[in-house]
Amino acid sequence: MKTNYLKIIGFFIFVLTIGFTSCKKEEDTIQVPTVAAPATVDVEKTLPIDLTFNYTAAGGFKSANPVATGGTATIKTSGASGSNSGSVVVTFTAGAAIGAGSVVLTVTDNENQTASATAVLNIVEEQIIFPVVGNITANTTWESGKVYVLQSRIAVVAGVTLTIEPGVIVKGQAGTGANATALLIARGGKLMAEGTADSPIIFTSVADEIMPGEIVSPNLDPVLNGLWGGLLVLGYAPISADANPSQIEGIPPSDQNGLYGGDNAEDNSGIIRYVSIRHGGTNIGEGNEINGLTLGGVGSATVIENIEIVANQDDGIEWFGGTVVVRNAIVWNTGDDAVDTDQSWGGTLDNFIVINPGDECFELDGPEGAMEAGHNLMNGSVRADNAQGLADLDDNSIVSMNNIYFFGITAGQDFDLNPTGLTASNFQATIPDGTVVTDFFKHGTDAYVTIVPAGSHTVGANVTAFQGWSWAAAAGELEGF
Repeated sequence: MKTNYLKIIGFFIFVLTIGFTSCKKEEDTIQVPTVAAPATVDVEKTLPIDLTFNYTAAGGFKSANPVATGGTATIKTSGASGSNSGSVVVTFTAGAAIGAGSVVLTVTDNENQTASATAVLNIVEEQIIFPVVGNITANTTWESGKVYVLQSRIAVVAGVTLTIEPGVIVKGQAGTGANATALLIARGGKLMAEGTADSPIIFTSVADEIMPGEIVSPNLDPVLNGLWGGLLVLGYAPISADANPSQIEGIPPSDQNGLYGGDNAEDNSGIIRYVSIRHGGTNIGEGNEINGLTLGGVGSATVIENIEIVANQDDGIEWFGGTVVVRNAIVWNTGDDAVDTDQSWGGTLDNFIVINPGDECFELDGPEGAMEAGHNLMNGSVRADNAQGLADLDDNSIVSMNNIYFFGITAGQDFDLNPTGLTASNFQATIPDGTVVTDFFKHGTDAYVTIVPAGSHTVGANVTAFQGWSWAAAAGELEGF
Protein backbone atom coordinates (compact mmCIF):
# COMPACT_ATOMS: atom_id res chain seq x y z
CA MET A 1 0.00 0.00 0.00
CA LYS A 2 2.77 2.38 0.87
CA THR A 3 4.39 1.74 -2.49
CA ASN A 4 1.16 2.43 -4.36
CA TYR A 5 0.59 5.61 -2.35
CA LEU A 6 4.01 6.89 -3.30
CA LYS A 7 3.36 6.04 -6.93
CA ILE A 8 0.11 8.04 -6.90
CA ILE A 9 1.79 11.07 -5.32
CA GLY A 10 4.60 10.87 -7.87
CA PHE A 11 2.11 10.74 -10.70
CA PHE A 12 0.33 13.88 -9.50
CA ILE A 13 3.63 15.71 -9.10
CA PHE A 14 4.52 14.73 -12.66
CA VAL A 15 1.19 16.02 -14.03
CA LEU A 16 1.51 19.31 -12.16
CA THR A 17 5.05 19.75 -13.40
CA ILE A 18 3.99 19.15 -16.97
CA GLY A 19 1.08 21.61 -16.62
CA PHE A 20 3.27 24.26 -15.02
CA THR A 21 5.89 23.83 -17.70
CA SER A 22 3.26 23.99 -20.43
CA CYS A 23 1.76 27.19 -19.02
CA LYS A 24 5.19 28.78 -18.69
CA LYS A 25 6.05 27.85 -22.26
CA GLU A 26 2.73 29.34 -23.44
CA GLU A 27 3.41 32.52 -21.46
CA ASP A 28 6.97 32.71 -22.78
CA THR A 29 5.78 32.50 -26.41
CA ILE A 30 3.58 35.67 -26.35
CA GLN A 31 5.12 37.78 -29.09
CA VAL A 32 6.50 41.23 -28.42
CA PRO A 33 4.92 44.07 -30.43
CA THR A 34 6.25 45.18 -33.80
CA VAL A 35 6.14 48.67 -35.30
CA ALA A 36 6.74 49.66 -38.94
CA ALA A 37 7.63 53.28 -39.76
CA PRO A 38 6.65 55.07 -42.99
CA ALA A 39 9.21 55.72 -45.70
CA THR A 40 11.44 58.78 -45.53
CA VAL A 41 9.54 61.93 -46.53
CA ASP A 42 10.20 65.63 -47.12
CA VAL A 43 8.34 68.16 -45.01
CA GLU A 44 8.43 71.91 -45.47
CA LYS A 45 9.76 73.83 -42.49
CA THR A 46 7.14 75.02 -39.95
CA LEU A 47 4.47 72.89 -41.68
CA PRO A 48 2.70 69.76 -40.33
CA ILE A 49 2.63 66.31 -41.88
CA ASP A 50 0.83 63.13 -40.82
CA LEU A 51 2.88 59.94 -40.41
CA THR A 52 1.26 56.50 -40.23
CA PHE A 53 2.96 53.75 -38.20
CA ASN A 54 1.60 50.19 -38.44
CA TYR A 55 1.84 47.86 -35.44
CA THR A 56 1.13 44.32 -34.28
CA ALA A 57 0.56 43.52 -30.60
CA ALA A 58 -0.28 39.92 -29.70
CA GLY A 59 -0.56 40.98 -26.08
CA GLY A 60 -3.11 43.68 -26.98
CA PHE A 61 -2.43 47.35 -27.73
CA LYS A 62 -2.04 49.51 -24.63
CA SER A 63 -0.38 52.81 -25.59
CA ALA A 64 1.89 54.67 -27.99
CA ASN A 65 4.37 57.45 -27.37
CA PRO A 66 6.14 59.61 -29.99
CA VAL A 67 9.45 61.41 -29.51
CA ALA A 68 10.51 63.95 -32.17
CA THR A 69 13.69 65.67 -33.26
CA GLY A 70 13.65 68.71 -35.54
CA GLY A 71 10.08 69.53 -34.59
CA THR A 72 7.18 68.40 -32.45
CA ALA A 73 4.99 65.30 -32.59
CA THR A 74 1.55 64.50 -31.25
CA ILE A 75 -0.72 61.49 -31.57
CA LYS A 76 -3.50 62.24 -34.02
CA THR A 77 -5.06 58.78 -34.08
CA SER A 78 -4.05 56.10 -31.59
CA GLY A 79 -4.42 52.33 -31.80
CA ALA A 80 -7.56 50.60 -30.57
CA SER A 81 -7.27 49.41 -26.96
CA GLY A 82 -6.54 45.67 -26.82
CA SER A 83 -6.21 45.32 -30.57
CA ASN A 84 -3.69 42.90 -32.01
CA SER A 85 -2.88 45.11 -35.02
CA GLY A 86 -3.60 48.52 -36.40
CA SER A 87 -2.05 51.90 -37.04
CA VAL A 88 -1.06 55.03 -35.14
CA VAL A 89 -1.12 58.38 -36.92
CA VAL A 90 1.37 60.95 -35.63
CA THR A 91 1.29 64.62 -36.63
CA PHE A 92 4.80 66.01 -36.95
CA THR A 93 5.23 69.78 -37.18
CA ALA A 94 8.62 70.77 -38.53
CA GLY A 95 10.71 73.42 -36.88
CA ALA A 96 12.14 76.48 -38.62
CA ALA A 97 15.56 74.94 -39.36
CA ILE A 98 16.11 72.85 -42.48
CA GLY A 99 17.91 69.51 -42.13
CA ALA A 100 17.17 66.08 -40.68
CA GLY A 101 14.27 65.26 -38.40
CA SER A 102 12.72 62.13 -36.97
CA VAL A 103 9.85 60.66 -35.02
CA VAL A 104 10.45 57.60 -32.83
CA LEU A 105 7.18 55.86 -31.97
CA THR A 106 7.15 53.36 -29.08
CA VAL A 107 4.20 50.96 -28.76
CA THR A 108 3.45 49.18 -25.46
CA ASP A 109 1.17 46.13 -25.17
CA ASN A 110 -0.90 44.94 -22.21
CA GLU A 111 2.01 42.74 -21.10
CA ASN A 112 4.11 45.93 -20.87
CA GLN A 113 6.26 44.74 -23.74
CA THR A 114 7.49 47.50 -26.06
CA ALA A 115 8.72 48.02 -29.59
CA SER A 116 9.84 51.13 -31.47
CA ALA A 117 10.33 52.39 -35.03
CA THR A 118 11.82 55.57 -36.43
CA ALA A 119 10.36 57.72 -39.21
CA VAL A 120 13.12 59.70 -40.94
CA LEU A 121 12.24 63.18 -42.22
CA ASN A 122 13.97 65.74 -44.40
CA ILE A 123 13.02 69.28 -43.35
CA VAL A 124 13.22 71.46 -46.46
CA GLU A 125 12.53 75.02 -47.51
CA GLU A 126 8.93 75.84 -48.30
CA GLN A 127 8.09 75.09 -51.93
CA ILE A 128 6.81 78.22 -53.63
CA ILE A 129 7.32 77.41 -57.32
CA PHE A 130 4.95 74.89 -58.89
CA PRO A 131 4.88 73.73 -62.52
CA VAL A 132 1.52 73.56 -64.29
CA VAL A 133 1.77 70.80 -66.86
CA GLY A 134 -1.72 69.98 -68.10
CA ASN A 135 -5.26 71.26 -68.52
CA ILE A 136 -7.15 72.03 -65.33
CA THR A 137 -9.96 69.49 -65.18
CA ALA A 138 -10.99 69.78 -61.51
CA ASN A 139 -11.63 72.78 -59.29
CA THR A 140 -8.18 74.12 -58.34
CA THR A 141 -6.77 76.89 -56.15
CA TRP A 142 -3.43 78.62 -56.70
CA GLU A 143 -2.35 79.91 -53.31
CA SER A 144 -1.10 83.30 -52.15
CA GLY A 145 2.67 83.59 -51.93
CA LYS A 146 3.25 80.97 -54.63
CA VAL A 147 4.54 81.05 -58.20
CA TYR A 148 2.87 78.86 -60.85
CA VAL A 149 4.75 78.19 -64.07
CA LEU A 150 2.75 77.39 -67.21
CA GLN A 151 4.63 74.70 -69.13
CA SER A 152 2.36 74.89 -72.18
CA ARG A 153 -1.06 76.16 -73.23
CA ILE A 154 -3.23 75.42 -70.20
CA ALA A 155 -7.02 75.33 -70.47
CA VAL A 156 -9.53 75.57 -67.64
CA VAL A 157 -12.15 73.29 -69.15
CA ALA A 158 -15.94 73.60 -69.04
CA GLY A 159 -17.49 73.08 -65.63
CA VAL A 160 -14.24 73.76 -63.77
CA THR A 161 -13.19 76.79 -61.69
CA LEU A 162 -9.61 77.98 -61.23
CA THR A 163 -9.24 80.23 -58.19
CA ILE A 164 -6.13 82.43 -58.02
CA GLU A 165 -5.55 84.03 -54.63
CA PRO A 166 -4.12 87.54 -54.07
CA GLY A 167 -0.37 87.90 -54.59
CA VAL A 168 0.04 84.86 -56.85
CA ILE A 169 2.51 85.17 -59.70
CA VAL A 170 1.86 83.15 -62.86
CA LYS A 171 4.81 82.74 -65.23
CA GLY A 172 4.73 81.38 -68.77
CA GLN A 173 7.54 79.35 -70.25
CA ALA A 174 8.98 80.57 -73.53
CA GLY A 175 7.39 78.99 -76.59
CA THR A 176 6.07 79.83 -80.03
CA GLY A 177 3.70 78.23 -82.50
CA ALA A 178 1.80 75.28 -81.11
CA ASN A 179 4.06 75.39 -78.05
CA ALA A 180 3.08 78.93 -77.06
CA THR A 181 2.19 79.13 -73.38
CA ALA A 182 -1.09 80.72 -72.35
CA LEU A 183 -3.87 80.40 -69.80
CA LEU A 184 -7.17 79.77 -71.56
CA ILE A 185 -10.54 79.84 -69.80
CA ALA A 186 -12.82 77.75 -72.01
CA ARG A 187 -16.55 78.34 -72.43
CA GLY A 188 -18.25 77.07 -69.29
CA GLY A 189 -15.07 77.34 -67.24
CA LYS A 190 -14.45 80.05 -64.65
CA LEU A 191 -11.48 82.08 -63.48
CA MET A 192 -11.75 83.58 -60.00
CA ALA A 193 -8.62 85.75 -60.01
CA GLU A 194 -9.30 88.23 -57.23
CA GLY A 195 -6.20 90.18 -56.37
CA THR A 196 -6.25 93.24 -54.14
CA ALA A 197 -4.71 96.71 -54.26
CA ASP A 198 -2.10 95.47 -51.78
CA SER A 199 -1.57 92.07 -53.43
CA PRO A 200 -2.23 92.11 -57.17
CA ILE A 201 -2.01 88.94 -59.25
CA ILE A 202 0.76 89.13 -61.86
CA PHE A 203 1.01 87.18 -65.13
CA THR A 204 4.48 87.37 -66.66
CA SER A 205 7.30 85.47 -68.35
CA VAL A 206 9.44 82.80 -66.73
CA ALA A 207 12.36 85.09 -67.59
CA ASP A 208 11.00 87.58 -65.06
CA GLU A 209 12.70 87.24 -61.66
CA ILE A 210 9.81 88.90 -59.86
CA MET A 211 8.58 87.05 -56.77
CA PRO A 212 5.48 87.35 -54.56
CA GLY A 213 5.31 90.66 -52.77
CA GLU A 214 6.96 92.63 -55.60
CA ILE A 215 5.26 94.96 -58.08
CA VAL A 216 8.15 96.02 -60.32
CA SER A 217 10.21 93.45 -62.24
CA PRO A 218 13.78 93.38 -60.93
CA ASN A 219 15.27 92.45 -64.30
CA LEU A 220 12.88 93.03 -67.24
CA ASP A 221 12.16 96.39 -68.82
CA PRO A 222 8.51 97.32 -69.47
CA VAL A 223 9.11 97.26 -73.25
CA LEU A 224 10.14 93.60 -73.62
CA ASN A 225 7.36 91.65 -75.28
CA GLY A 226 6.56 88.31 -76.88
CA LEU A 227 8.14 86.22 -74.13
CA TRP A 228 5.04 84.03 -73.57
CA GLY A 229 1.38 84.00 -74.62
CA GLY A 230 -1.31 85.68 -72.55
CA LEU A 231 -4.68 85.30 -70.85
CA LEU A 232 -7.73 84.30 -72.89
CA VAL A 233 -11.27 84.19 -71.50
CA LEU A 234 -14.03 82.71 -73.66
CA GLY A 235 -17.77 82.58 -73.10
CA TYR A 236 -21.23 81.91 -74.48
CA ALA A 237 -22.29 85.54 -75.12
CA PRO A 238 -23.36 86.65 -78.65
CA ILE A 239 -20.81 87.51 -81.33
CA SER A 240 -21.14 88.98 -84.83
CA ALA A 241 -19.16 86.62 -87.01
CA ASP A 242 -19.52 84.29 -89.97
CA ALA A 243 -19.88 81.39 -87.54
CA ASN A 244 -21.15 81.22 -83.98
CA PRO A 245 -19.31 79.70 -82.21
CA SER A 246 -15.95 80.61 -83.74
CA GLN A 247 -12.36 79.68 -82.96
CA ILE A 248 -10.48 82.42 -81.11
CA GLU A 249 -7.36 83.86 -82.70
CA GLY A 250 -4.11 82.73 -81.14
CA ILE A 251 -5.34 79.18 -80.44
CA PRO A 252 -4.89 76.39 -83.02
CA PRO A 253 -8.16 75.05 -84.49
CA SER A 254 -7.27 71.60 -83.17
CA ASP A 255 -7.94 72.83 -79.61
CA GLN A 256 -11.72 72.88 -79.16
CA ASN A 257 -11.28 74.77 -75.90
CA GLY A 258 -10.68 77.76 -78.19
CA LEU A 259 -14.33 78.03 -79.26
CA TYR A 260 -16.24 81.13 -78.20
CA GLY A 261 -19.68 82.65 -78.70
CA GLY A 262 -23.28 81.64 -78.10
CA ASP A 263 -26.58 83.26 -77.17
CA ASN A 264 -26.27 83.95 -73.42
CA ALA A 265 -25.61 87.68 -73.01
CA GLU A 266 -25.41 87.22 -69.22
CA ASP A 267 -22.87 84.41 -69.31
CA ASN A 268 -20.46 84.30 -66.36
CA SER A 269 -16.76 83.48 -66.80
CA GLY A 270 -15.78 84.54 -63.26
CA ILE A 271 -13.97 87.50 -61.70
CA ILE A 272 -10.70 89.13 -62.78
CA ARG A 273 -9.68 91.90 -60.41
CA TYR A 274 -6.33 93.61 -59.71
CA VAL A 275 -4.42 91.67 -62.33
CA SER A 276 -1.29 92.77 -64.24
CA ILE A 277 -0.41 90.90 -67.47
CA ARG A 278 3.11 91.46 -68.79
CA HIS A 279 5.61 90.63 -71.58
CA GLY A 280 3.21 88.44 -73.57
CA GLY A 281 1.97 88.16 -77.13
CA THR A 282 4.19 85.42 -78.52
CA ASN A 283 3.60 84.49 -82.16
CA ILE A 284 1.86 81.19 -82.90
CA GLY A 285 1.94 81.67 -86.67
CA GLU A 286 2.40 84.28 -89.37
CA GLY A 287 0.69 87.43 -88.09
CA ASN A 288 -1.13 85.46 -85.39
CA GLU A 289 -0.10 86.60 -81.94
CA ILE A 290 -1.84 86.32 -78.59
CA ASN A 291 -3.24 89.48 -76.99
CA GLY A 292 -2.45 90.46 -73.44
CA LEU A 293 -6.09 89.89 -72.48
CA THR A 294 -8.41 88.29 -75.04
CA LEU A 295 -12.15 88.37 -74.34
CA GLY A 296 -14.17 86.22 -76.72
CA GLY A 297 -17.93 86.10 -76.25
CA VAL A 298 -17.60 87.00 -72.57
CA GLY A 299 -20.91 87.73 -70.88
CA SER A 300 -22.07 90.59 -68.68
CA ALA A 301 -22.12 88.54 -65.45
CA THR A 302 -18.31 88.37 -65.65
CA VAL A 303 -16.50 90.95 -63.49
CA ILE A 304 -13.32 92.49 -64.95
CA GLU A 305 -11.79 95.50 -63.24
CA ASN A 306 -8.41 96.93 -62.25
CA ILE A 307 -6.48 95.37 -65.13
CA GLU A 308 -3.01 96.27 -66.41
CA ILE A 309 -1.42 95.14 -69.68
CA VAL A 310 2.31 95.84 -70.02
CA ALA A 311 4.52 95.23 -73.08
CA ASN A 312 2.37 92.84 -75.08
CA GLN A 313 3.60 92.12 -78.60
CA ASP A 314 0.10 92.16 -80.06
CA ASP A 315 -2.92 94.10 -78.78
CA GLY A 316 -3.42 95.01 -75.15
CA ILE A 317 -7.08 94.10 -74.67
CA GLU A 318 -9.15 92.74 -77.55
CA TRP A 319 -12.85 92.00 -77.42
CA PHE A 320 -14.55 89.61 -79.83
CA GLY A 321 -18.25 90.21 -79.34
CA GLY A 322 -19.71 89.54 -75.93
CA THR A 323 -21.26 91.93 -73.44
CA VAL A 324 -18.73 92.16 -70.61
CA VAL A 325 -17.98 95.49 -68.88
CA VAL A 326 -14.35 96.34 -68.08
CA ARG A 327 -13.46 99.03 -65.55
CA ASN A 328 -10.14 100.59 -64.54
CA ALA A 329 -7.76 99.33 -67.23
CA ILE A 330 -4.21 100.39 -68.16
CA VAL A 331 -2.62 99.38 -71.47
CA TRP A 332 1.06 100.35 -71.65
CA ASN A 333 3.70 99.72 -74.35
CA THR A 334 1.87 97.32 -76.64
CA GLY A 335 3.42 96.29 -79.93
CA ASP A 336 0.11 96.65 -81.77
CA ASP A 337 -3.16 98.32 -80.76
CA ALA A 338 -3.96 99.24 -77.19
CA VAL A 339 -7.75 98.79 -77.33
CA ASP A 340 -9.15 96.59 -80.11
CA THR A 341 -12.85 95.79 -80.52
CA ASP A 342 -14.37 93.29 -82.97
CA GLN A 343 -17.58 91.44 -83.79
CA SER A 344 -20.00 93.87 -82.13
CA TRP A 345 -18.83 93.80 -78.57
CA GLY A 346 -21.81 95.13 -76.62
CA GLY A 347 -20.17 96.21 -73.38
CA THR A 348 -18.41 99.21 -71.82
CA LEU A 349 -14.82 100.19 -71.08
CA ASP A 350 -14.96 102.69 -68.22
CA ASN A 351 -12.00 104.55 -66.69
CA PHE A 352 -8.99 103.56 -68.74
CA ILE A 353 -5.46 104.70 -69.60
CA VAL A 354 -3.56 104.09 -72.83
CA ILE A 355 0.20 104.69 -72.96
CA ASN A 356 2.42 104.40 -76.04
CA PRO A 357 0.91 101.69 -78.24
CA GLY A 358 2.86 100.47 -81.25
CA ASP A 359 -0.01 100.89 -83.72
CA GLU A 360 -3.39 102.45 -82.94
CA CYS A 361 -4.57 103.72 -79.59
CA PHE A 362 -8.02 102.43 -80.64
CA GLU A 363 -8.93 99.97 -83.38
CA LEU A 364 -12.72 99.85 -83.36
CA ASP A 365 -14.15 97.47 -85.93
CA GLY A 366 -17.75 96.94 -86.94
CA PRO A 367 -19.96 93.83 -87.12
CA GLU A 368 -18.84 90.86 -89.17
CA GLY A 369 -22.17 89.04 -89.18
CA ALA A 370 -25.90 89.65 -88.87
CA MET A 371 -25.83 90.55 -85.18
CA GLU A 372 -25.17 94.24 -84.52
CA ALA A 373 -24.37 95.80 -81.17
CA GLY A 374 -22.43 98.83 -80.05
CA HIS A 375 -20.01 99.46 -77.20
CA ASN A 376 -19.08 102.39 -75.00
CA LEU A 377 -15.62 103.83 -74.28
CA MET A 378 -15.79 106.42 -71.53
CA ASN A 379 -13.62 108.31 -69.05
CA GLY A 380 -10.26 107.57 -70.63
CA SER A 381 -6.87 109.23 -70.97
CA VAL A 382 -4.58 108.53 -73.93
CA ARG A 383 -0.89 109.38 -74.14
CA ALA A 384 -0.16 108.59 -77.76
CA ASP A 385 3.66 108.88 -77.70
CA ASN A 386 4.95 106.66 -80.55
CA ALA A 387 1.58 105.34 -81.73
CA GLN A 388 0.91 105.14 -85.46
CA GLY A 389 -2.55 106.61 -84.99
CA LEU A 390 -5.16 107.76 -82.51
CA ALA A 391 -8.15 105.75 -83.74
CA ASP A 392 -8.87 103.44 -86.67
CA LEU A 393 -12.57 102.82 -87.30
CA ASP A 394 -14.55 101.00 -89.98
CA ASP A 395 -17.41 102.48 -91.98
CA ASN A 396 -19.79 100.24 -90.01
CA SER A 397 -18.28 100.71 -86.54
CA ILE A 398 -20.89 101.19 -83.81
CA VAL A 399 -19.33 102.89 -80.80
CA SER A 400 -19.96 105.64 -78.27
CA MET A 401 -16.91 107.57 -77.02
CA ASN A 402 -17.19 110.13 -74.23
CA ASN A 403 -14.98 112.09 -71.83
CA ILE A 404 -11.60 111.16 -73.33
CA TYR A 405 -8.39 113.18 -73.09
CA PHE A 406 -5.66 112.85 -75.77
CA PHE A 407 -2.12 114.12 -75.28
CA GLY A 408 1.46 113.24 -76.22
CA ILE A 409 0.31 113.59 -79.81
CA THR A 410 2.82 113.89 -82.67
CA ALA A 411 2.59 114.58 -86.40
CA GLY A 412 0.97 111.85 -88.49
CA GLN A 413 -1.31 110.51 -85.78
CA ASP A 414 -5.01 110.86 -86.47
CA PHE A 415 -8.56 109.89 -85.69
CA ASP A 416 -9.27 108.57 -89.15
CA LEU A 417 -13.03 108.19 -89.69
CA ASN A 418 -16.36 109.55 -88.53
CA PRO A 419 -18.80 106.73 -89.35
CA THR A 420 -22.52 107.15 -88.85
CA GLY A 421 -22.36 104.63 -86.03
CA LEU A 422 -19.98 106.82 -83.99
CA THR A 423 -21.41 108.86 -81.15
CA ALA A 424 -18.77 111.06 -79.50
CA SER A 425 -18.64 113.94 -77.04
CA ASN A 426 -16.36 115.72 -74.58
CA PHE A 427 -13.01 115.00 -76.20
CA GLN A 428 -10.15 117.16 -74.99
CA ALA A 429 -6.70 117.21 -76.57
CA THR A 430 -3.33 118.82 -76.05
CA ILE A 431 -1.65 119.17 -79.46
CA PRO A 432 1.82 120.37 -80.53
CA ASP A 433 2.45 124.08 -80.94
CA GLY A 434 1.93 125.29 -84.50
CA THR A 435 -0.71 122.66 -85.32
CA VAL A 436 -4.50 122.76 -85.51
CA VAL A 437 -7.10 120.27 -84.37
CA THR A 438 -7.93 119.12 -87.93
CA ASP A 439 -4.34 117.94 -88.36
CA PHE A 440 -5.22 115.09 -86.03
CA PHE A 441 -9.02 114.72 -85.88
CA LYS A 442 -10.22 114.11 -89.43
CA HIS A 443 -13.51 113.99 -91.34
CA GLY A 444 -15.46 116.13 -88.92
CA THR A 445 -14.33 114.45 -85.70
CA ASP A 446 -12.77 117.77 -84.70
CA ALA A 447 -16.32 118.79 -83.74
CA TYR A 448 -16.02 116.55 -80.68
CA VAL A 449 -12.72 118.07 -79.50
CA THR A 450 -11.72 120.97 -77.29
CA ILE A 451 -8.02 121.92 -77.38
CA VAL A 452 -6.60 122.48 -73.88
CA PRO A 453 -3.12 123.34 -72.51
CA ALA A 454 -1.17 120.48 -70.96
CA GLY A 455 -2.38 119.71 -67.46
CA SER A 456 -5.61 121.68 -67.71
CA HIS A 457 -7.91 118.93 -68.94
CA THR A 458 -11.17 118.29 -67.13
CA VAL A 459 -12.07 114.91 -68.64
CA GLY A 460 -10.27 111.59 -68.66
CA ALA A 461 -9.39 108.77 -66.32
CA ASN A 462 -9.46 108.80 -62.54
CA VAL A 463 -5.79 107.98 -61.93
CA THR A 464 -6.24 107.13 -58.25
CA ALA A 465 -7.80 103.80 -59.28
CA PHE A 466 -4.37 102.65 -60.50
CA GLN A 467 -2.16 103.74 -57.62
CA GLY A 468 -0.43 101.21 -55.40
CA TRP A 469 -0.91 98.06 -57.45
CA SER A 470 0.10 98.80 -61.06
CA TRP A 471 3.61 98.76 -62.50
CA ALA A 472 2.77 101.88 -64.50
CA ALA A 473 2.07 103.84 -61.32
CA ALA A 474 5.18 102.49 -59.59
CA ALA A 475 7.29 103.51 -62.61
CA GLY A 476 5.95 107.08 -62.54
CA GLU A 477 4.20 106.65 -65.91
CA LEU A 478 0.96 108.19 -64.70
CA GLU A 479 2.38 111.68 -64.28
CA GLY A 480 0.44 114.14 -66.42
CA PHE A 481 -2.71 112.05 -66.46
